[in-house]
Amino acid sequence: MPCAVAVPNSPIFSPSSIFYKSPAASSSSSPSCSSPRIHVHGSSRTTARSSSSSSSSSSSAKTSSSPSSPLQSSMSPLTSRFQRQITALNNNSNSKIDPLDMGLGSGSSAVLKRKRPARIDIPISSSLSFKIDSPKCVERVDFMEVEGDGYSVYCKRGRRGAIEDRYSAFVDLQAESTQAFFGVFDGHGGPIAAEFAANNMHKNIKDQLTKGSEERIEEAIKDGYMTTDAHFLKEGVSGGACCVTALIQNHNLVVSNAGDCRAVISRGGAAEALTSDHRPSRKDEKDRIEALGGYVDYCHGVWRIQGSLAVSRGIGDRHLKEWVIAEPETKILRIKPDCEFLILGSDGLWDKVSNQEAVDLVRPLCVDVDKPDPFSACKQLADLSFRRGSTDDISVMIIQLGHFV
Repeated sequence: MPCAVAVPNSPIFSPSSIFYKSPAASSSSSPSCSSPRIHVHGSSRTTARSSSSSSSSSSSAKTSSSPSSPLQSSMSPLTSRFQRQITALNNNSNSKIDPLDMGLGSGSSAVLKRKRPARIDIPISSSLSFKIDSPKCVERVDFMEVEGDGYSVYCKRGRRGAIEDRYSAFVDLQAESTQAFFGVFDGHGGPIAAEFAANNMHKNIKDQLTKGSEERIEEAIKDGYMTTDAHFLKEGVSGGACCVTALIQNHNLVVSNAGDCRAVISRGGAAEALTSDHRPSRKDEKDRIEALGGYVDYCHGVWRIQGSLAVSRGIGDRHLKEWVIAEPETKILRIKPDCEFLILGSDGLWDKVSNQEAVDLVRPLCVDVDKPDPFSACKQLADLSFRRGSTDDISVMIIQLGHFV
């Protein structure tokens, strides 16, 4: 069953081809860093690029700045300064010297006539060294890109820190080429919840589907989300994740979400949002939270639950679990000829790019062209959001629906 699960810095990442370039690679003496490993089954292209930060200098720079003698290398800065001042006194015995320049205090005549103590001999041992250890090289994934059978993904790190978004893609479910599962997971408070959901959501939904008929598919997806949430909470770790998933089965498209990740479909060039963002500012979400004894207030320019979280549904968030539920909203539709492609994206995209703008950018690259290029469309959407000032992680997945019909 060809699949792709993108989880940087995770053992399940082992790419068939990785292009990695570090700014420090140009120096032969710079420390080396291993790039994160990405495992993609059945994908035609997988790339992970990262940047490494290190404050260590090159060996040539160390050589040029090293002391000229072993004794000098063993001296502290204060000792070296004092020795230079004494040498200056010897060389300028007839000139008037300001004791303040020497750092010896007032009373110049007393100081100049005072007998200097004998020099202390400091033994130089071969085992004695004075050095500052260079910090370890820290790996940071800047973006990830994958092209698979009927889908493409591009994730771009935001300006806040390490990337917390994850995605998963599983095609040929149950040996059926027209069945597939896709997901985008936007982590907050760390990547752990998003990684957990990317690894487990499809399995939990699949388990629920095998227990019942297709008529209860919506209930099966709900149980899959809730099971994923319950299992994550048992891990006893903090953090949470917003989710949007798409299940393609028997020519049906089943889209679900919990949080502010969004799914947008192109119907003959017209954008249609298949999900509704779960935010505390939404009236029904606000009413639900307040009915449970919580409150929603406007904090730092955003509506938040208990003055903390800006989303009202998702996986995890154990400290707010009384109000932040994992129950998804689901929409089912038949894939018809006018259903061209589906865009799954994190809020890092949708906060800066409208639904129709996204479709208008993607369509010329994916519809009615000899060589569709959905990957370039993913990257252009992420770059557009970034140029407009997005500081969040940006994840974009484009699914060519005709491939699964």
